[in-house]
Amino acid sequence: MADLKAFAEQLVNLTVKEVNELAAILKDEYGIEPAAAAPVMVASAGGGDAAPVVEEKTSFDVILKAAGAAKLQVVKLVKDLTGLGLKEAKELVDGAPKPLKEGISKDEAEALKKQLEEAGAEVEVK
Repeated sequence: MADLKAFAEQLVNLTVKEVNELAAILKDEYGIEPAAAAPVMVASAGGGDAAPVVEEKTSFDVILKAAGAAKLQVVKLVKDLTGLGLKEAKELVDGAPKPLKEGISKDEAEALKKQLEEAGAEVEVK
């Protein structure tokens, strides 16, 4: 019985990242899918003095703030990244600040930001 209590204590103290990793392992290796994708937060045994839980943001927007000095390279890159035509990509770059991509993962947003900044653009991830 003590082992189950220790196991329960470990589960309660998992971080959001660890819960997601556990869910992936259960799904991939054992075919068990959790009922909900969001982790369930359990109140601590201490009572109502628990700190409020901040929900981790899962979708991000990449905002093109300015084209910078290498505008032509930025237009070409925006065209490739978004699948827009050359004219539409140029209009998007000329109209900065404008959203480039919305509702994407953090990793994808950071990769886009890095590529655009390397081309000379000023970019913001929200």
